[in-house]
Parts: sequence; C-alpha cells; structure tokens
Amino acid sequence: MAYTASIPATPPRAWDDARRDADNYLTHSRGFLSWALTLDHKRIGLLYLISILTSFFLGGMLALLIRTELLTPSKTIVDADTYNQLFTLHGTIMIFLFIIPGIPAALGNFVLPLMLGAKDVAFPRLNLTSYYFYAVGALLAIGSIVFGGVDTGWTFYTPYSTTTSHSGVYWLTFGAFILGFSSIFTGLNFLVTIHKLRPEGMTWFRLPLFLWALYGTSVIQILATPVLGITLLLLIVERGLGIGIFDPNLGGDPVLYQHFFWFYSHPAVYIMILPAMGIMSELISVFSRKHIFGYKFIAMSSIAIAILSFLVWGHHMFTSGQSPLANMIFSFLTFSVAIPSAVKVFNWLATMYKGSIHLDTPMLYALSFLFLFGIGGLTGLFLGALAVDIHLHDTYFIVAHFHYVMFGGTVIAFLGGLHYWWPKMFGRMYSEFWGRIAALLVFVGFNMTFFAQFVMGAQGMPRRYYNYDQVFTFWHVLSSVGSYIMAVGFFLIAGYLLHSLFRGAKAPDNPWGAATLEWTCASPAPYYNFKTTPSAGDPYDFSNLVYDRSIAGYVPKSLPQPAEAKS
Repeated sequence: MAYTASIPATPPRAWDDARRDADNYLTHSRGFLSWALTLDHKRIGLLYLISILTSFFLGGMLALLIRTELLTPSKTIVDADTYNQLFTLHGTIMIFLFIIPGIPAALGNFVLPLMLGAKDVAFPRLNLTSYYFYAVGALLAIGSIVFGGVDTGWTFYTPYSTTTSHSGVYWLTFGAFILGFSSIFTGLNFLVTIHKLRPEGMTWFRLPLFLWALYGTSVIQILATPVLGITLLLLIVERGLGIGIFDPNLGGDPVLYQHFFWFYSHPAVYIMILPAMGIMSELISVFSRKHIFGYKFIAMSSIAIAILSFLVWGHHMFTSGQSPLANMIFSFLTFSVAIPSAVKVFNWLATMYKGSIHLDTPMLYALSFLFLFGIGGLTGLFLGALAVDIHLHDTYFIVAHFHYVMFGGTVIAFLGGLHYWWPKMFGRMYSEFWGRIAALLVFVGFNMTFFAQFVMGAQGMPRRYYNYDQVFTFWHVLSSVGSYIMAVGFFLIAGYLLHSLFRGAKAPDNPWGAATLEWTCASPAPYYNFKTTPSAGDPYDFSNLVYDRSIAGYVPKSLPQPAEAKS
C-alpha cells in the first residue's frame, strides 16, 4: 500500500539553518589563488562587480571635479587642459569600464546560470579569460593618465586624436581595444549557455526576460564590437606610422572614422540599456506580485532592439555633411527604434496595473527607471527630428539626454538589480530604511543635475566648454549642487551595503517572493548551485508561494515529496 508522508507547508527552522550553513561559493575555498584562478561564475561575477564599482567610483569622482569646475563661468579649480582630460577620462571610464560591462559581466555572470538551473556557464575558462582581458584593458585605460593624459573626448574623434601631443592616446585606445575582447568573449559565452544549458521545461518562451535581454545584448556584442576594435587599431596605426586613414592631411577621411565609431557605439547604447530593461521586467513583476503582461511582446522587442540598433548610427552625424536623403532615412529609423522600447514600457505599466505593489528598495529603482528613461526616450525623439537636432547638436541638451538614458536607465537599473540580488550574492539583508532614503537622494540629485542641462542646451549652451556666459551660471550651479546630493546618495548606498556584510540579518532563500530558479537555492548560493538540475516552470507565476514570517521570506505552499516518503 502506498502512502504519502505529511510535509509541512513551512520548512522547519533546523532544515533552513542547515541549508544556509552548507558549503557556499564564498566559503568553499580560501586564499588569493582560489579567487584569482577560480572558474566559478559567481566568483567571477563578484570580481567583475568589485572592479566595475571601483571604476564607477573613479568616474564619479571625475564627474564631481567637472561639476565643481563649472560652478563659476571662469577658472574655479583646474585649468582648461586639465578640464579636457577630466571629461575625457570621465566619459571613457564610465562607458567602457562601468556601463557597458556593468550589468552583463557582473550581475549577468552571477545569475545567468542560476536562472537556468545550471552549474556554470558553458565555457568557465573563457569566462575567467574575459575578466582578465577586462582587468588589463582597464589598467591600460586608467594608466593613460600617467602616460601623458588624453584630451580627445571619449569618442577619440579624428584628426585630433591622431595629431594631439598627448601620448596617453595610445594607451587609452589600446586599453579600449583589449576591453573589446572581454565583451566579445562574454557575449559568446552567454549565447552558448542559453542555447545549450536550459533545463527541462524551460522552453524559449519560459526563459526569464532578463535572459532574453542578455541574449539580445550578446548578439550586439559579438557583431558590433569587432568594428570598434578594428577602428581603434586603425587609429593607433595612423598615429604611430603616419599612414593616411582618417587624417585629411595624409589623404584620409575623418568622417569615415565617425561612421566606423558610431556603427559600434550606437549598438553599444543598447548593450548598455537592454540588460537594464531585462532587470526591469524581473523587478516590476516580482514587486507587483503579478504575472508579467505581454511576455512574448517584451521578449521579441529585445531582439527587435538588437536588430534595429545596427541601422540608426547615422543620426549622430546629421551635421557632419551626410546627404539629405541619408539624413532623412536615418531620422525615420531613429523614430522606428523607439517602438520596441515603448512596447516594453507599456507592458511594464500594464503589469503594475491592479498589482499588489511592494515599495521595497529594488522597486523604488524600477519606478525611478520608468520616469527617467521615459524622459530620456522622449527627448531622443526630439533629437531624431532633423530641424530640432540642428539647433540642439553639441549642446548640453545632448549631455542631458544621454545621461537620462544611460544613467537614468542603465545605472538606476543596475542599482535595482544589485539590491535585488544582493541577498543571493552574500546571504545578508541590508537596511530597507536607508535603502529608500538613498534611492530618494539619487533620484532628486540626478534630476537636479541633468534637467537643468536640458534648459541650458535649449538656450544654446555648448557642451564640453570650459568657460561660459554668465547667463548660464544659475543652471550650472543648480546642476553642480544636484551632483553633490547624488554623491551623498551613492556614499550612503556603499555604507549600508558594506554594513550589511558584517551586521545584516541573514537572508532567507527567497526574500522577495520571486519564481525564477535562482531563488530556489540557498542564500548565499551553494558552490555547485544545484545538486540536481531543477525542472523549470513559469518564471512569473507566484501563486505557489506564501510568506513565512518565521524566516521573513517566501516558501512554496507545499514542499516537494522526498522519494523515501513513498512505500
């Protein structure tokens, strides 16, 4: 006679403690070499996270110096040449060392195999190699300060970048060239992992939407990054050997450089923003306690964005002498790329409609993203219109639009994802009170900093200028004060996250009530992720989860029946 054992709805505390105290990836082995030579995707993700946050700190300090210099219309703290080097390094560090690798390399590396129920990525050694390419490229880029500095702007526009006396151009461009290999290897690894390591039950339309976003991002990384690598290599060759490629004095064409550069750099915008959109899909569904609305539309819009991103680079060159026909075509394509982004925003809003919204810290960043990215996207439509772009090109309006998309989109989503997966990474909970205060400070400071720049730009304030007319003083002061408020918010985030590592409450396995597979293993994640490959269900079905006050987390309504319970 067969019988079924009675299984409690809530795991016994002893069982929960035993899972938490089990061997995890942080304690599995110790010592420098165990980290330097690790093949564990979680540790590699953590190495990326530390490196990327260090880059963010350096880039942020440079931004504060820039905003401090611009407090007054004339010299405040640095001379003009130093100012040019500050904004060049700020842009390069933030884009190539933080925003592009931030979500895929750090958060993606950590959670992608866990979301798939896999033990690791498809190519662990290639994953470690990618990190070391990143580390070497970052050191070369930052080391350019020592080797004479760089004042070309983060775009390295020719012919200035091939003729400037600043010798650091070699090192910075070569560093960016090496960083490209890290990006390509990471994208290749993610594509193969998603194709080959999906568990039983995880069909393409049961993939978490974060993985769809990483998939689209990986396609862009593999196809677009080689173009930038070749372009930077040609720039180095021209500068070193005097071969005419981009310099008109040598028979080259500087506009050709712009075509090459933006053919990569506009898809790179979506390398930055697509993973952020994937995080938003996870956060909004989980913290609305509602199934994601229009799953297939969101998934397919990620692929549509990846494809369309290769067709719109020319809108960066409306004033560079393109033919009127080319300008018109690129203007039309620029408007069309807004459609899949709008599809995502509509579906996120529909997901929240009549949802049981929980205003935890990650959700506050998700709501901030909707507001800030909405402004960034709409102002992008202004710049896609030829008549308006002619007036606004190379003004502070461009600076504000870019930061609303990249910072208000990617960085805010990165913060949301970091807070969301922090308990899974470290097994500790942070202070929700200080998390909410910091999210408010970052939101207010960001809008003070960059909304003022929309006004300046519309009034004709050119970007990158060291001195400016006194009529813009109020807006520059407002922008600088906002940057200081934002900095306070970031230091507060660093403070309570570090505090949580030593004094934070132990995290339950599933503190947020999510249904994706990474929340079915212990916190922090075990070394081997899962003893057996789990079977996947609907990643946005929360009906089988209940909140257990005794562990301050969510558990299944009924635990799986062990084999020995049958007879």
